[in-house]
Amino acid sequence: MSDPTEAIGSAGAEQAAGRHVRVVLVDDHRMFRTGVQAEIGRTDETGVEVVGEAADVDQAVTVITATRPEVVLLDVHLPGGGGVEVLRRCAPLMADAEQPVRFLALSVSDAAEDVIGVIRGGARGYVTKTITGTDLVDSVFRVQDGDAVFSPRLAGFVLDAFASTDAPPVDEDMDRLTQREREVLRLIARGYAYKEIAKQLFISVKTVESHVSAVLRKLQLSNRHELTRWATARRLV
Repeated sequence: MSDPTEAIGSAGAEQAAGRHVRVVLVDDHRMFRTGVQAEIGRTDETGVEVVGEAADVDQAVTVITATRPEVVLLDVHLPGGGGVEVLRRCAPLMADAEQPVRFLALSVSDAAEDVIGVIRGGARGYVTKTITGTDLVDSVFRVQDGDAVFSPRLAGFVLDAFASTDAPPVDEDMDRLTQREREVLRLIARGYAYKEIAKQLFISVKTVESHVSAVLRKLQLSNRHELTRWATARRLV
């Protein structure tokens, strides 16, 4: 995401003038939540009021239920079951005809399975964390209005998935991995160093090493080269 101190800009402020939306931020990284709050949560300028935050699935469900925001910015990878679990447990709130809670996924991941998973779960859109503050404000208001919003190229994943009448094949090896392990695997296969992965996912290098060890064990592979071949064969790169 852009520098949290960067101004939204006159275009975004004009667009938000006279409009108001209540938002909950759900992300397991406090510094990222702080950055988003600083960048879009200036209500007088943007029209966005951040009414709550959460760092895991249980907290998210509690805060969303208590505050009933118009829009939830939802990370895909969360402790306790991920964004899909939040969507599952908040399904009655999404279905409320009078005061629906709408979800916009905001994630570092641009993986097709992550995008399709949260959209099937009920999210109204999916944007990546490279989005600018101005565009994020615009996306929040569009989701509030009931529109579907996607970062460039991600919409194609959804169109392809829902256009297909065939059930996706079951990959038992892939199913053994958590969402975070899949993301680490994908970045490893793309050639990222551990430090780069840690920075990309807002986790420590030690945590990256732990995820890699878990992936190697679950897939019964021996080294990074084998991981890359495995991921490439499944078009995860």
